[in-house]
Amino acid sequence: MYQAGFAEIDITPKLGAAKIGWLKVIIPTRIVDALSARVTVLKSDRGAMMFIILDILFVRAEETAAIRAGIEHQFGFPPGAITVAATHNHGGPAATDCGDVRADEAYCRELVARCVRAAGEALGRLENVVLRVGQSAVFGVSYNRRVIQRDGTVKTHGTFDDPNALALEGPIDPALTVIGAQRADASWAGAIVHFTNHPADHGGDDAFSAGWPGVLVRELRKRGIPQAVFINGAFGNIASPDPSRKNQSLTMEETGITLADRALQILEAVAADPKAPLAPAAIRTRSRLAPLHYRNPTSDQIRGTSRGAQRFIDPAIYDRNIPRLLEEIKANKGRLPAEVQVSSIGDLDFVAVPCELFVELGLRIKQAAHPRRALIVGTANGIIGYVPHPEAFARGGYETTFLGTSKMAPKTGDVLVEVATDLLRQKT
Repeated sequence: MYQAGFAEIDITPKLGAAKIGWLKVIIPTRIVDALSARVTVLKSDRGAMMFIILDILFVRAEETAAIRAGIEHQFGFPPGAITVAATHNHGGPAATDCGDVRADEAYCRELVARCVRAAGEALGRLENVVLRVGQSAVFGVSYNRRVIQRDGTVKTHGTFDDPNALALEGPIDPALTVIGAQRADASWAGAIVHFTNHPADHGGDDAFSAGWPGVLVRELRKRGIPQAVFINGAFGNIASPDPSRKNQSLTMEETGITLADRALQILEAVAADPKAPLAPAAIRTRSRLAPLHYRNPTSDQIRGTSRGAQRFIDPAIYDRNIPRLLEEIKANKGRLPAEVQVSSIGDLDFVAVPCELFVELGLRIKQAAHPRRALIVGTANGIIGYVPHPEAFARGGYETTFLGTSKMAPKTGDVLVEVATDLLRQKT
């Protein structure tokens, strides 16, 4: 028997605060729907883990450390067993620097306090459950957004209406995984839902919104799942616009409802499957600082004239912010170690990485975990920006174009995969 506890707390910013997700400063004038911090605690007689998932773009290492310290101080929960991650919601507040936008430090302090409070509520709601796990492939809602051109470069959000378009650069990860916590009376205490896709809804307009992950959670609540937590995967090059249809995409409501429908189908199937419950097992969490390095940028990369460079929104944003980035790299002597964390329960491994990891790298981690099942937790416990696979740097595209959002060395992805694989193989 496991125990599970769930909680949710509002983290919607006040109107007048800036948002990030579009590199430029935007001050919303309306709130489409509430933003939340959602907490799940899973516990057995041999360990526990906690997920705190935020409807924001990124979470910094500073807030991660403060949240962990607050929870340990108030509730005695081991800080190393806590994962703090963002859904990567583009319609949220300025929780870190991004392009021209600077972090709202007052908001970040309040965010920490609310997360600690929600963690205490989740711990106070622990109840006996059976954990049931299921998975299904979902197509038609996410696409690899990098289109190789006839000259060998890449256009991010390219389309096949362009006669120069040649092929998609890579795959998607279509797996929708659901972990349901079921009570003895067969009702659901809550669920964890995992999928891989960019939530870019309302990124460039005047609204705060939780995007399609918020719709997913609300739809599940309407249909008998009182608490649901969405975890995003290796989504760095995965997005909703379909390059074969002039980058048309489902609305955030259509995406959230589609995923909620499939998640409920999965829960219905596993509720009747005697093989679906996770066997009682120890819950283990381990982590390591990966020895990472910044990029050593060329003059062409600094100017935005390197092969395949693709500056989004406004090139002037890059010119204004790259000098600060160069100072950061110099001050840190070119090194930026970052946390990789693996949390294991039953035959499931949650691999938390502090970045927008490319899907190819996430799939490599999943293969390395076999015969166990690995789920990538993207933008977790800190943020170092995009981490493409090494081959992407030769082709260019937005995700490799030098800025604070893309500042890591080309081998960073390989290092993260190696560290994650080593942690996966640790027996104790």
